[in-house]
Amino acid sequence: MASVDKPEDNKRFAEKEHADFPILSDPEKTTAMKYGVIRTDVPPERQVPARFTFYIGPDGKILDIDKGATGRGVAVQTAGADVVKKLEALGVKKKK
Repeated sequence: MASVDKPEDNKRFAEKEHADFPILSDPEKTTAMKYGVIRTDVPPERQVPARFTFYIGPDGKILDIDKGATGRGVAVQTAGADVVKKLEALGVKKKK
């Protein structure tokens, strides 16, 4: 997971949600810009990341990108279930 929030904010989120995965903190938006998830046609104070899901293989190559039904971001309400379905479709083995 990647977030433009500060590390301490991501740590609180991870603890609250019992996250068992790493979170990249990108408060300068460097990585987010490289992945094209930040709108650059708006003033900097309004440049927030779109909620896209990138599926990256073990070799580091992007296998798929979910931009949501509208292309403006995934639906928060169904994101977890959508990720599970996509991982199954990509043949990713479940953790034991």
